Amino acid sequence: MKQHRTGVYVCACGTNIAKVVDCDEVVRAAEGIPGVAVATTYKYMCSTPGQEMIIADIQEKELDRVVVASCSPRMHEITFRKAVNKAGLNPYYLQMANIREQCSWVHEDGAEATQKAIDLVRAAVGRVILHEPLESRTVAMCPNTLVLGGGIAGLTASLELADAGYQVYLVEKADHLGGNLARVDLTAPYLDSAHDLLRERIHRVAGHPQIETFLGAGVKSLEGYVGNFTATVVLPGATVPGRPPEAVPIDLRGFSRLGA
Repeated sequence: MKQHRTGVYVCACGTNIAKVVDCDEVVRAAEGIPGVAVATTYKYMCSTPGQEMIIADIQEKELDRVVVASCSPRMHEITFRKAVNKAGLNPYYLQMANIREQCSWVHEDGAEATQKAIDLVRAAVGRVILHEPLESRTVAMCPNTLVLGGGIAGLTASLELADAGYQVYLVEKADHLGGNLARVDLTAPYLDSAHDLLRERIHRVAGHPQIETFLGAGVKSLEGYVGNFTATVVLPGATVPGRPPEAVPIDLRGFSRLGA
């Protein structure tokens, strides 16, 4: 098996991590992991100097894998991927270990937090060597939206989306719009009329050119992936004794009524 050269970078995050986790101890433990060519800590790895440190090490020390032990990947995974890519390495040869939210922010015992951080770094090093190079792809996303439920929330969401220029398909299982609010007289805290509130929204939904409403309907299936889903909606009157319910496919990449 190829011996990879992995760089491990431990972020102190000012005092967010360093006040609980012994970053120097994490570095010393990382240096003993097979395949780790360099391990170091820095006050703010996400800063420009921190990123430049990673870039320089990749180029000068011929690293082929990078582990950054810092905050949540939700914050800076893209930041570090860009740095890795700038150094000429595939950006997906990066693995992050969250030692802030999962260590320093949830533990009071420094020794336990430090040991947990070491374990997370060791696991990240073991995982990153299994990474494969990936290439980014761009896929057209369909902006059409399926809203389930014609209560006050569904009506409001439909109108907000439609007013923004998006095609909306509103599916309600009852034979009328309004949901639970239709059974209420006055609303808190100003005792506004629930019926007046619903009447205005229902009227706007009914006349909106960007909204198509299905009453007495239900979603049979939802397939696809984010940005390109296809929902199959069972319409009222489509159920015949002894036969499976007929359905209308709602392709969120473009509406179609097959067999309708």
